[in-house]
Amino acid sequence: MENINKKRLFLASCLALITTAMTFAIRARLETVFGPEGVGLTLEQIGYAFTPAFFGFTIAMIFGGPLVDFLGIKKITWIAFTMHAVGIVWTIMADSMTSLFLATLFVGIGNGMVEAALNPMVASMYTNEKTKMLNRFHVWFPGGIVIGSIIGWLVMDVMGLSWQIMVSTLFIPLVLYAVLFFGQEFPVTERVQMGISNKKMFSSVGKPLFIFMVFCMLLTAASELGTTQRIESLLKESVAVPLLVLAFINGIMALGRLFAGQVVHRLKPSGMLLYSAIFTFIGLWLLTVTSGGMTFVAAAVFAIGVTFFWPTMLGFVAEYLPETGALGLSIMGGAGMFSVSLVLPIMGKLMDDANASEALRTMSILPAILIVAFLGLNFYMKKRNKTEQA
Repeated sequence: MENINKKRLFLASCLALITTAMTFAIRARLETVFGPEGVGLTLEQIGYAFTPAFFGFTIAMIFGGPLVDFLGIKKITWIAFTMHAVGIVWTIMADSMTSLFLATLFVGIGNGMVEAALNPMVASMYTNEKTKMLNRFHVWFPGGIVIGSIIGWLVMDVMGLSWQIMVSTLFIPLVLYAVLFFGQEFPVTERVQMGISNKKMFSSVGKPLFIFMVFCMLLTAASELGTTQRIESLLKESVAVPLLVLAFINGIMALGRLFAGQVVHRLKPSGMLLYSAIFTFIGLWLLTVTSGGMTFVAAAVFAIGVTFFWPTMLGFVAEYLPETGALGLSIMGGAGMFSVSLVLPIMGKLMDDANASEALRTMSILPAILIVAFLGLNFYMKKRNKTEQA
């Protein structure tokens, strides 16, 4: 790695993740633009129009994961850039459910390719600090959502400008990450460095522990992103500007991930996941019974819960199942986004037929299941560590 500029690559990776995250915040703001009071779509229809952001992400990660090893991180990164650029332009031109669906699909594939390429790149550059550096990298998912939320609020609510201008701000981090990546030498993935065969990699994703983590990823991602992606509709009766609650949640998440190294050292990944599930469950229930200023208190509890979910799930697999390689990380991320694509229309249907509180109560079932699952994981990991020490 002598000729690899780690700092420049890490900075470019963070900007690529900011682009990804800003699409989530801006898409949340577009819900009211295309909703019943705007273009005229129902909340359920918007849920379906937004699902490609997640199943497109899933497709990109499932196919992009193995391709990272074969084509290299560099090529997958440039595919991500191309998909992002096409998706952003198409979003600006969207005027119906179909065009919004297709635009969101390209953005989703771009987002998935970013994760497929850059999670294994970070793991391969920082082999002795995987969970810590993956948390540092993923600071910029909530960080980017904060940026996108504030931009959406300023452009549309404060300055009264068009939603197309809001979407166009995505070109700023897009161009910056392209410039920083241009002409750089990229590392090979950790699996390639370790000389692990394709056969062993594919067989490793069939291990019971990995399958268990994939199941948990379905629930952790849906708890976090299913809630935050529909924040406008979920909280429009509880608080004046739901997008500011989204920025508040993600500001807490960004700070938490920035200092994740100390938490990892104290709790270990399995302990972090258990406490995350407990706080997420409490936070979702509080959001069903609060309004006004107290909504921010409930949002803070929820934010503490979801802060470490995504990067710690990836860090756990990278640390304890390294032989799964880029494929393992991609399956994890893909499973997470696929689950969100399933819950968005369900949440929309619940809100159309009942109310936001009913949708939030239903979502709280997911972290309740996770509390039980992660209690079991903690027990298993303690037993495994004792066996290894013996």
